[in-house]
Amino acid sequence: MKKIVRKNLLFWIMSALLMVGVSCSDLNETPDYIGPNSFYKSANELKLGVNAIYDDLTMGNSDWFNYYYNRYVFECLVGFQVGWEKQPLQYNLGNVTGQDDVIEAYWGQSYRSINRANEILAVADQLVDPPNTALIARLKGEAYFLRAFYYYGLLSYFDNAPLTIKGTKDLSDLASNSGGTRAIIDQIYADCAAAIAVLPEAYTGADLGRANKWAAKTLLMKTQLWDQKWPEAKATAEDIIDNSGLTLFDDFSYNFDTDHENMGERIFEGQVSAKANANEYSNHSAHFNPEDLPTDDGGAGWSWLSATQDFRAAYDDADKRIAGTFVESYPTARTKKNSAGQYPIVHWSKTAPYNLSRFGGIVDPNADPNNPAELIFGKAWSGKLTEIRAGGSYTTTERNTIYFRLADVFLGHSEACNESQTGDATTGINAVRDRAGLDPVGALGKDAMRDAIVNERMQEFVFEQVLYPELRRKSTFGGTPDYLGDYIKHFSALYNVGRTPKAKDYVLPIPLKEILGNKNVTQNPQWK
Repeated sequence: MKKIVRKNLLFWIMSALLMVGVSCSDLNETPDYIGPNSFYKSANELKLGVNAIYDDLTMGNSDWFNYYYNRYVFECLVGFQVGWEKQPLQYNLGNVTGQDDVIEAYWGQSYRSINRANEILAVADQLVDPPNTALIARLKGEAYFLRAFYYYGLLSYFDNAPLTIKGTKDLSDLASNSGGTRAIIDQIYADCAAAIAVLPEAYTGADLGRANKWAAKTLLMKTQLWDQKWPEAKATAEDIIDNSGLTLFDDFSYNFDTDHENMGERIFEGQVSAKANANEYSNHSAHFNPEDLPTDDGGAGWSWLSATQDFRAAYDDADKRIAGTFVESYPTARTKKNSAGQYPIVHWSKTAPYNLSRFGGIVDPNADPNNPAELIFGKAWSGKLTEIRAGGSYTTTERNTIYFRLADVFLGHSEACNESQTGDATTGINAVRDRAGLDPVGALGKDAMRDAIVNERMQEFVFEQVLYPELRRKSTFGGTPDYLGDYIKHFSALYNVGRTPKAKDYVLPIPLKEILGNKNVTQNPQWK
């Protein structure tokens, strides 16, 4: 399957020049360096610029703390996953500041991509390429969607992030964050509407993986849920379910493997392929695979993030999602090879004791049971050594990063029905549970159904970078209660996070660099 190939030397030269202040006042000749006004002369050149907006979805900019990894780290605030490396460990402990490396990286990546989208939208309106008018319109739709996507990513973690919809040229363009949350939500609505109007329902060939109409409608539905626009969210979800032609995979694990990318219920995903691009770089293996894999068999990884034993034990034994969510056995090099010349296999166990870092659940029958290895998330690695060494290095992978899939729409429909008390709130959740091999939920009261939907989200979407934002929008720390209550505190206690959540756990701080560099931005109250 072909992927989006995003690298282009000319575009990066252009980008580099845009980020460097160059004074030409002392030059006699007319400058001829590349810029947005001189480069975009055709639809194909515009496409290169749009491709660059996709880059931050994976590791197109070679940031070690990349967009998806940062979101994985944020999840450590709640307690269903842990990490021994500095960043996830500090989030487990609640030691977060406005100078945090991960927050600064995520903020910068988001606004870098938003600025790219702003530039594309500005030049696209001026571009004249008659044979490719339809392509230009579609590319504009992709830029609208991607700008909305990155703004939703900011909405997910920060209160009142600044909104800007034009390219930043100088310090006079720096935006204020006053009323930022409302402004961002309204802008997402506008951008989604513009994207939906022109994006196709599907792609083929080399365009597989680009944002389509259903991705934009899914983003719209998620924003409507955040905004508590229940009738609107219900209608959007029903439109997707009834008209997209998308259905849930029979096998849950197909959502994360390399054989079913950009198809089925996988609505939007970041494209990664060492086979399509020999220079493709990803640190999935370095971050997520067990560090005790046998290196002579091709293993590599540091396992910075792992599932907690309490979270894994919460699954019903009959839940078919377990196999696609966790790697429950793998060969370990923590002990010597056996008499057959093979490394022993470690297996997950509910009764394995914790070690001090709270990793737990894997027990090597030939090793000390008081030293369990990590419980690995199968959504990042299937347990196959060949998968993580596809390009001959631990920095190469074939696995895409999933952002939207149909199960989110089904659960969003159930939530919207339940909160509006209209329609059948059981339809969506039971479709998800049926695929998991679980009994359907029956008629429940509003509060009980709300709890059931939240619990289903936890087990359906763990390690997909979405649960902390979901719990955040459903929780209020003190003050006036919102429509759901305090799920962050509930799950922190349930999964033994080991501390009581405080006000700062319910929203990330605006980075100190932004506060110091932009006089129009003020810190949110929890972090002053």
